[in-house]
Amino acid sequence: MTLVGLTPLLAEARAERRGVVAMNVIQLELAEAIVAGAEAAGRPVVLQISENTVAYHGALRPIALASLAIAEAGSVDVCVHLDHAVSVELVHEAVALGLPSVMFDASRLPYDDNVAATAAVVRHCHAAGADVEAELGEVGGKDGVHAPGVRTRPDDAAAYVGATGVDALAVAVGSSHAMTTRDAVLDDGLIARLAEAVAVPLVLHGSSGVPEDGLVSAVAAGITKVNIATHLNGALTAAVRAALSDPALTDPRAYLGPGRDAVAAEVARLLTLLG
Repeated sequence: MTLVGLTPLLAEARAERRGVVAMNVIQLELAEAIVAGAEAAGRPVVLQISENTVAYHGALRPIALASLAIAEAGSVDVCVHLDHAVSVELVHEAVALGLPSVMFDASRLPYDDNVAATAAVVRHCHAAGADVEAELGEVGGKDGVHAPGVRTRPDDAAAYVGATGVDALAVAVGSSHAMTTRDAVLDDGLIARLAEAVAVPLVLHGSSGVPEDGLVSAVAAGITKVNIATHLNGALTAAVRAALSDPALTDPRAYLGPGRDAVAAEVARLLTLLG
């Protein structure tokens, strides 16, 4: 059994100044591909299930239990993590199902409300043995902490971690969610200051929009958890689109299989690059 918590993965990586890559699961093939890629690279990995994916499937339980089973059958350490949950009820369900880690996103709330809600989630999760990642956001910002131009201040981040007790913190240092171009420029100086000020590992969201040398530099500066979703979706879609150029093809395994293989290869490459 190789299902592990988030904190031990991040603590070891932080001490060694290397990255732990977290990749989003939308369907079973992506979960299989991510773990296969991790096994090929011999690196740990985080399988993330977002609240949006839960809405797509209509429930958390099927995709969560499938991801947990794939993690437990793997030969490398795998953490299954609930990503960007704004629903406290969904967080509680995830913990009850056995997910060892959640990301509670109260970043759109006013600061005091964010702290109170996040601290309550932390108390619940820690009592159940689960870790909590959170995000310190811009008050009222449509995109939360990742609104264009927003940056996390080290003093604010340190105070937030102290007030909430979270185990990892997503910070705004120049990336943005769902980018399809790779031209985001990160502020490595700010990352270094945040890493010095904050007692827990730092998380980079929106990593698909950052060029690879920028990701390597960010990890060197102090980022520990690197979230990648859109980039892998693109690899899957490109391979499926190529397979579907055959008009006679009807069996989903004949196009989802190549998509799964393409993602596994890209996962192995990225884990080797950052891990």
